[in-house]
Amino acid sequence: MSKALFAGTFDPFTLGHKSIVERTLAIADEIVIAIGINPNKQTMFTLEQRLEYINQVFADNPRISVTYYEGLTTDFAKTIGANFLVRGVRYVKDFEYERQIADVNRQLSGIETILLFTEEQYANISSSIIRELIGYGKDVSQFVPLPITH
Repeated sequence: MSKALFAGTFDPFTLGHKSIVERTLAIADEIVIAIGINPNKQTMFTLEQRLEYINQVFADNPRISVTYYEGLTTDFAKTIGANFLVRGVRYVKDFEYERQIADVNRQLSGIETILLFTEEQYANISSSIIRELIGYGKDVSQFVPLPITH
């Protein structure tokens, strides 16, 4: 049985995350979506809002579980018995950086990392653009898979 760990902040505005999870289901028996907690980092969404969003999107899939973690991703991956990590790449220019992170993760933990590009239509949509549009009262429903409640 293979288990993938997809760790990060999982911003509800980043549609590429949803796409990556859906494509990972084709290569893993189980996916753990883990939201990294950094007490010093200010974010737009609380942990509870992020967990609620992920549970709404993936509620009907028993192969997906959601949790949070603190510390190194590689340590957490070992704790949950993940066979591999999944990381999203938005732009080709970021691929080399992500590959280097994957190499470091392999050296630290022995766990391989699979890099998946976000789907092209989502690559140029940044959460900061969406936040700005919302600030101006614009309809962003075409970019957000579910209504965001605060």
